[in-house]
Amino acid sequence: MRIAASGFNNTHQRPCCTLGATHHGDGKYVWMEHQKSTRPMRMMETTGAYDGGSAPVSHGLLATTRIATAMGWRAINAIAIGDEVLTFDNGTQRVTDIQRTTLWVNATHVPEHMWNVHIPAGALGNFEPLTMLPDQGVLIESDAAVDQYGDPFAVVPAASLSGVLGITRQPPHKSIEVVTLFFANDQVIYAEGILLTHFAARHVTLNDMLNQTHSAYDVLSMSDAAFLAECMAIEKQGIAA
Repeated sequence: MRIAASGFNNTHQRPCCTLGATHHGDGKYVWMEHQKSTRPMRMMETTGAYDGGSAPVSHGLLATTRIATAMGWRAINAIAIGDEVLTFDNGTQRVTDIQRTTLWVNATHVPEHMWNVHIPAGALGNFEPLTMLPDQGVLIESDAAVDQYGDPFAVVPAASLSGVLGITRQPPHKSIEVVTLFFANDQVIYAEGILLTHFAARHVTLNDMLNQTHSAYDVLSMSDAAFLAECMAIEKQGIAA
């Protein structure tokens, strides 16, 4: 089992380092230019289509989610550009950009494939229940990943975890604020304990898509990810037995 160089252990215990209390309301928010519109976003889809609003968003964490930083545990909505966040592979890394968006304002019917993912406490090393967007990347560990990809760790969409370890899909019942962090390079960070979640290096541009810019962490397809998630769940059940 691989040990993160950041100073956390991966035995589903609290981080080895001493982390401070969550900080709220410091006002250090950064808004993307397209978010200055007063028209609220009402729906988001993984296809990039959306029901009005400023821009589609498919990645990020709920504003109250705590992440590990150089200053201790902090709610992600208290992070500012230039702050250092603890990563899985690369120690602390500076945040280079931040996007903050409100989703599901006045949403009525939400298609099932767009429902949020609910991860109960303890399912993936998280000490608190988590709600995630379906496309948000989660780093999981499985022996099956070694057989398939030569590495025990793989990034999967949160939606692919539904049905294992008590993880479910739930329709959004109210608007949520989502914060997306960007770094100079792709990073995996800690959320609410040792749950590991993926954040991209920067906003994906048309040039990136045309040039097929390589990511440090490849996110598996839904089918491959769902298979790996089932393998991980079976392995965890075997360890617990």
